[in-house]
Amino acid sequence: MAISPDPDPARRSRLLALKLAALVRDHVGDEGIEVGELPGFAALIRDGEAWVLADARPERALGPALAWARRRSANRLHIVADDGTGILARRAALLSADIDVWQVDGRSLRPAIAAPYPAKSAIADRLLALLPLIEAGGATPVIEHGVLVGEVCGLEVCRALIDPFTDEARLEVGVGAHDREAFSLLHGSIPTEQALAGVVRSVAEHRRPGADPHPLNRLGAERLLRHRLIEHPGLIGAASLTVAEPPVVRENVKDPVPCVAAGSTEGGEPLIVVCSTGVDLDLIPFAVDARGAVGAADHVLRIVVPVRDRYPVTEALAGLVAGPTELIGVSV
Repeated sequence: MAISPDPDPARRSRLLALKLAALVRDHVGDEGIEVGELPGFAALIRDGEAWVLADARPERALGPALAWARRRSANRLHIVADDGTGILARRAALLSADIDVWQVDGRSLRPAIAAPYPAKSAIADRLLALLPLIEAGGATPVIEHGVLVGEVCGLEVCRALIDPFTDEARLEVGVGAHDREAFSLLHGSIPTEQALAGVVRSVAEHRRPGADPHPLNRLGAERLLRHRLIEHPGLIGAASLTVAEPPVVRENVKDPVPCVAAGSTEGGEPLIVVCSTGVDLDLIPFAVDARGAVGAADHVLRIVVPVRDRYPVTEALAGLVAGPTELIGVSV
């Protein structure tokens, strides 16, 4: 029952609503169905229970669905999706709420099976050999899920890659794939260390505290927050922090996605920190998944946002997390 992409958002919304209604009707009957509205999703209430069909980026749908179900005073949430249900089921199991995750199978629904966390990815020695070059150019090396990049105050400015034609390791400079390609076309003759150093200086100027608003400090704002916490862990009562892998692979540098750090509290307890900025209804499921990725539910979890972004709905969803958990607002 997958719905093909439709350029008309209103038409797609109607098709998704029809799809959800049909799935629910075939699964539990059509008595008492009340159609609801949830932008980007299809949603309905039946017999006091919320049903939400996740469409785009379904793995990030649990938080918005929980928030909607809470507003409608639903006593249970059923979340339905064609894809990404393994991650949804894994995250749902970590929250103290009544949640069922369903995988669409034609016109039927079957219980989703929780997906395992990604296996640790090894990084080739020839890529690691580029690490000193990243440092020489003034960037901070960061490895996540087997990918080596160089960051400036949390923003990726270079990436170590294997050339698909020559099979040689090389360092590409730029913010994101398109920027790296354009930079190579324009400045390919500049030695990489010199090229990287120039980009580092330019980016650092825009990501320093108090800098005027600029695309280079709006990109990766959550990673800029993490960078500042690593430099000043006492802001959140931590003794030390380092970059840690997220529970899922980050697809690109331009979409805002929470990021993770690990360390210890000032009292010596193991600590997981998840940073986010702006409105992110899926922050809490992501954060509890980040703690689950290290396999230690007793680790202290501190979810950190700018003070302005500490919304009541985030606080309410944080109440669904078992174990030592704090939502902290910091001034940025």
